[in-house]
Amino acid sequence: MRALFLGLASTLLLAACGESDGTPRIRIMVTAAPAVTAPVDVVEETITPLTEAVEAKISDIHVILDRNSLSRLVRLASAEENFVSNFAGESHRVHWDLLRRTGFDPLMRLGALLDGPYGTRQVGDQTWYIWPDFAARDAEDLMPERLDFADRARLRDLVGDVGLDRIRAGESYPGIRTAIADDGRWLYFVHETVQETETSN
Repeated sequence: MRALFLGLASTLLLAACGESDGTPRIRIMVTAAPAVTAPVDVVEETITPLTEAVEAKISDIHVILDRNSLSRLVRLASAEENFVSNFAGESHRVHWDLLRRTGFDPLMRLGALLDGPYGTRQVGDQTWYIWPDFAARDAEDLMPERLDFADRARLRDLVGDVGLDRIRAGESYPGIRTAIADDGRWLYFVHETVQETETSN
């Protein structure tokens, strides 16, 4: 900017001259401004489409949610190999019943998750589809200061101010989350971390 100003001043001094009739005239020659307003290419994050098996599993879950049947949800989870609902070793039924008594509705919360954005992670030779998308990100990519305003507000709604403090301290996503593998296996639906469970015991 300073170089442009000095160049312009020099041009003005050199161009100022008297014409033959004695009337002073000024000619200004301005160099074209750099294209600082040229549009910047924005790289959009590609979203891996859901597989047919994942879509089928989501459909099965939505049927259960529409019927508001915790018993059916328990049966679906129990039919999955190594499905995780908690880290305390409780049965799915006992755990989800307890959550309902504390005001946390597993059915409603699961439906809200599946209706929101998802992310993916590669685990071995499988792709895991994870809700919400924040739960699929590395811890450093979750720093609230690195998110846009809308994502920051959405993250706060999911984990609260306490969760944001934990993220700023370097923890990975600490909120409610669920995942389905690309072959349609429902892997987990948890609302806490292993560390939280160990601390509360």
